[in-house]
Amino acid sequence: MPHISEEQLKARLENKQLVETEDQMTDQYKEDLIRILTVSADTELISAPAYYHAARHAPSINALISALAIIQDEMGHAHIAYRLLEDLGVKKEEYVYKRAPAKFKHPYAFDMPLESWEELVVANAFYDRAGITLLGDIYRNTTYGPWKRALVKVDREETFHLRHGEIWMRRIAQEEGGRARLQKCVDWMFLLTVEWFGLPDDLKKHAGQLSYGIKGSSNDTLRQQWLKTAVPLCEELKLDIPARWDDAQQKFIITCPFPAHFDAENKRWKLEDGAITWDEVMKRWRARGPANQYLIGRAQRGHHEMARAA
Repeated sequence: MPHISEEQLKARLENKQLVETEDQMTDQYKEDLIRILTVSADTELISAPAYYHAARHAPSINALISALAIIQDEMGHAHIAYRLLEDLGVKKEEYVYKRAPAKFKHPYAFDMPLESWEELVVANAFYDRAGITLLGDIYRNTTYGPWKRALVKVDREETFHLRHGEIWMRRIAQEEGGRARLQKCVDWMFLLTVEWFGLPDDLKKHAGQLSYGIKGSSNDTLRQQWLKTAVPLCEELKLDIPARWDDAQQKFIITCPFPAHFDAENKRWKLEDGAITWDEVMKRWRARGPANQYLIGRAQRGHHEMARAA
């Protein structure tokens, strides 16, 4: 149980002292920490079956081995985050194996099935870039010591995943018909990753993660950091994206209606319907996507089979 007052915690943070144990945090700090750690853990976990589903379409045995190495990394990252949650009183086994699929907190993008090698490598280039953006910010800025130290390994491995995606996108773009195949992926995956960073700052409800220094940057700042490197990659490969740099605003802007309705069945943005509210986006997120039950089921299947056999 937490044993520190808000004033004591504030003084600790102002003195640049890391929070190391539960008795050095308040109830609110712990609640905010569990919330963001859960998103991180769930995202790493679901990425493994999501990537495996697409890795089966690898063009060579060497490509498959690289994809399997990434999947192994993601499982390790999930274990790290769930282990940190366990230190905060979360029952890891129940959290991983007994939660209903719809209760997991990963980004909606991972509820969409990855069904080709092209979709896998674009996911590495887009989704893992988002992961590096988020976790890199936490690694540099977090006030929670155990997470900061754990992220040394995670940050290096996620960089490999990103490079894997970039290398393969460049390779595929040189193939006959390759750019068109990549464009088909980018058309639905780009905006899903822009969404990844969550509500705009003016709509964000939970401010504790920033005020406590659990993370260092706001959602919109992180979104801009992602765009800063994702947009040049797409421009280099001559892939059409609905984003560009705006000199007047000194930031990247989205050049299509956003947020927008998404046709999950056909992997298509219904931009012709115009922009929607973030409340409507949140409704879609809460309903989860078409691969949610299948992918979480894959992650939980072995445990359930062992329980039935016992």
